[in-house]
Amino acid sequence: MKKIIYIGNNLAQKSNYHSAMATLTKLLQSEGHKVICASDKSNKIARLLAMCFTILKYRNTAKVVLIDTFSTSNFYYALITSQLARILSLKYIPILHGGNLLHRLKNSEVFSTMIFKYAFKNVSPSLYLASEFKKYNFETVYIPNTISIEEYPFKLRTKLAPKLLWVRAFDKIYNPAMAVKVLALLKTSHKNASLCMVGPDKDGSLNEIKKLAIQLEVADSVIFTGVLPKEKWHELSKNYDIFINTTNIDNMPVSVLEAMALGLPIVSTDVGGLPYLIENNVDGLLISVNEEKKMTEAIVTLLGNQKKAEELSKNACEKAEKFDWSVIRLNWDKLLKNV
Repeated sequence: MKKIIYIGNNLAQKSNYHSAMATLTKLLQSEGHKVICASDKSNKIARLLAMCFTILKYRNTAKVVLIDTFSTSNFYYALITSQLARILSLKYIPILHGGNLLHRLKNSEVFSTMIFKYAFKNVSPSLYLASEFKKYNFETVYIPNTISIEEYPFKLRTKLAPKLLWVRAFDKIYNPAMAVKVLALLKTSHKNASLCMVGPDKDGSLNEIKKLAIQLEVADSVIFTGVLPKEKWHELSKNYDIFINTTNIDNMPVSVLEAMALGLPIVSTDVGGLPYLIENNVDGLLISVNEEKKMTEAIVTLLGNQKKAEELSKNACEKAEKFDWSVIRLNWDKLLKNV
């Protein structure tokens, strides 16, 4: 059993936004590891200082530092904490969450090398990102995001209605505007179509999306819930029949994996790691980015073909079961055993 420092945005309790960090921490603890998380500070400077202080405090007793690594401003948390770990001769493992990390590899070459070249291993939750990192000769292992499958009540939709569910942060890279545009197109043929959008406002996009819904005359058919605890949006999902994922950039989104486990037929853009998670026409439908018309057509196809929708749903759930902790824990055990 190891003492592990885990660096990331540990804000789940404060924000209700259930992160991959919260999930992995709980599961590693269930294996007997002692996990020290940093940080739960809302202020970014205070958060960074708490991260660094935690590494300094436990430098003599911790075996390894896990570092959630993103592609936007939080990239610099990974840069600073990884270099501190290097100075202290602590092994560290970046966990590659950022959907736009390839942009970092190309445009922040020096910083990327400082982080990823000297890591004990880089962990990628998607095969796509793992293969791209290996092209840069960064030592990378594929360990997908994990779920506890028993926490996800599977529901087979035996009579689909045009009720759409979208779960993501309101951020331009996740293209929430596309979801509202799809709803507007869908309502031309299905007047009773509706959309529920679950997630926090990350970059101010929420107000823009509300204005867009008014402009497209669909505001009465859209529900904005804000961020919800995982259990609450799982319960809410029972009232919806199709999950849409509209992102422009992505890696291996947990929300899509959760939707698969919950039995929601999925229509998603085909960017980044998504084709590695969803096999088109087998366990979901993939369309090109920013193609509102094609996504709408895919939804209409599902609504008109109940048998196909059920087939996609069952296949997706079978795939989601392969991401259960009982399977993924073996990968983490192997990695941590060698630290």
